[in-house]
Amino acid sequence: MSVLRIAGGSRLNGSVRVHGAKNSVLPILAATLVGSGESVIRNCPEIADVEAAFNILRHIGCTARRDGGEVVVGAADVTGCEIPHSLMREMRSSVIFLGAILGRCGKAVISSPGGCELGPRPVDMHLAALRELGADVSEESGNIICRCGRLRGAKITLRLPSVGATENTMLAACFADGTTVISNAAREPENSDLQSFLRELGVSVYGAGTSTVTVEGNRVKTGAEHRVIPDRIAAATYACAAAATAGDIEITDAEPRHLASVLSALRGMGCAVSVSHDRIRIAAPEGLSSLPPISTEPYPGFPTDAQAQLMAVSLKAQGTTSFIENIFQSRYAHALEMRRFGANIKIEGKVALVTGVAKLAGAPVTAPDLRGGAALVIAGLSAEGITEVSEPSHIDRGYECIESSLREIGADIERI
Repeated sequence: MSVLRIAGGSRLNGSVRVHGAKNSVLPILAATLVGSGESVIRNCPEIADVEAAFNILRHIGCTARRDGGEVVVGAADVTGCEIPHSLMREMRSSVIFLGAILGRCGKAVISSPGGCELGPRPVDMHLAALRELGADVSEESGNIICRCGRLRGAKITLRLPSVGATENTMLAACFADGTTVISNAAREPENSDLQSFLRELGVSVYGAGTSTVTVEGNRVKTGAEHRVIPDRIAAATYACAAAATAGDIEITDAEPRHLASVLSALRGMGCAVSVSHDRIRIAAPEGLSSLPPISTEPYPGFPTDAQAQLMAVSLKAQGTTSFIENIFQSRYAHALEMRRFGANIKIEGKVALVTGVAKLAGAPVTAPDLRGGAALVIAGLSAEGITEVSEPSHIDRGYECIESSLREIGADIERI
């Protein structure tokens, strides 16, 4: 079993490139099923979740091959409609394939999250939307089974602006007869990127990036070429690493507009932040200030996927910062691990209160999840002594060899 071993105390300096967005490429890979030929996806990150998506595509009869950052997916022969539990476990967001497989095959089968009875859980919004498009949804032997004859366009209002439910509905609607209007849609940049790819496939879809998305049904092209947008959460992670270590770095191949809320928070802590077309410069002082309450919200609010990383920055900031997690329940597992460094964190429900301390001490910690793991790496970089982060496979789901990227900007980190 590997660990990330970090010798803390180095100030980060230099330039680091941002890879393609994990949260864009996964629905785009699912969207290749809308076409019936080969699609070329560029700036595709080499991360574990992409490999899991390839395994799903190959399992249902597609081809998928990679040449560096370019991927070619062939969707001419889709021979299966079921994602087995073994593949569902590889990638938390495997449900994103549900709408595309259903529309393409007339049936889709996935394992139920947790193998329990259908009830209040994130996939409920996905399933409710598919029902409104004409799908029959049932549960049998721990699997969710969706069937349809012809899907039909519908007016769908999401209970919450869920990114995944918006994307799944968009993909299923590509196969529907008539027009689908999705209200209270998520506004994240990744949804707009999916829209761009679907348009390149010939689908008439518009409104992504706003709260109303409209899709005119029926696919019309065999394949398309597309370049994935930069990963805003990876960029936020490197920016937070620079802030936590009093560093001075440039982040390249980024999209600063997608990071407005994170960059605003770092400015509020005392960092000098400058942006250009595709670059972000972060220069941090020795001492950081605490912030007004940070409340995670749907885009363009502060992203839940950057909450843990900013918390790592706040561990040594002067004063107290409160974090309010509104998107996910139980997203403070990283905070419990941060206490091993000597951090002062109190948790009450969805609120975490972080009071800065003068020093952090390196410690053995365990990555509880993708973003929490990245946050523990940041904390280790800012601590004195040696930190070992176990379970780095969680981090590998969303970052291309994070230790190599951090070494490029001066971090003393290795995988052992």
